[in-house]
Amino acid sequence: MTASAHEAAARKFYMAEGYCVKCKAKKEITDGVEETMKNGRRAIKGKCPTCGTVMFKILGGKATPPAPATPPA
Repeated sequence: MTASAHEAAARKFYMAEGYCVKCKAKKEITDGVEETMKNGRRAIKGKCPTCGTVMFKILGGKATPPAPATPPA
């Protein structure tokens, strides 16, 4: 699986508040998508509802790996 395919599989839609550098104000991130960065941390990437600039917010903690599947007993 390629890196871009892995990123697409790990994404989910998310609504969060972030800081727009261009507007210099806190705003709700539109079209927010949760991603996992290279270092394993979770982040939200989306757009500013006013100016359309890309907004990025780093979330706390590392991403949790998927639980291993246990065979039926």
